[in-house]
Amino acid sequence: MNLANHQAWLIDFYKRHDWYHFSPFVYLNFLTEETGEVARAIRALEIGRHHPGEKPQTPAEKTANLKEELADVLDQVLVIGTKFGIDPEALLAQSESKLSRRFNEEQPH
Repeated sequence: MNLANHQAWLIDFYKRHDWYHFSPFVYLNFLTEETGEVARAIRALEIGRHHPGEKPQTPAEKTANLKEELADVLDQVLVIGTKFGIDPEALLAQSESKLSRRFNEEQPH
């Protein structure tokens, strides 16, 4: 699966669940929430998390949780991009172009 296919699937999923009608500001809030969950997952992997009421996780469970949270962040970025008509492949190209220019390197593509 590539980003464009996933984005199309994701938007269809959101529309079927009546979630797509929210404004980009709402999705920005969701993105902020998911970013916090990434921070929590990284903290658990890097320094541990000793919180009453939480079941201890194995390293594999912690890594699986980080992957899940990163996927949630990616989904919110893709939804926001769709709201503004931005193709996900254009985001990849934008990133490579900006970093290549900033560090005076040739673009890989």
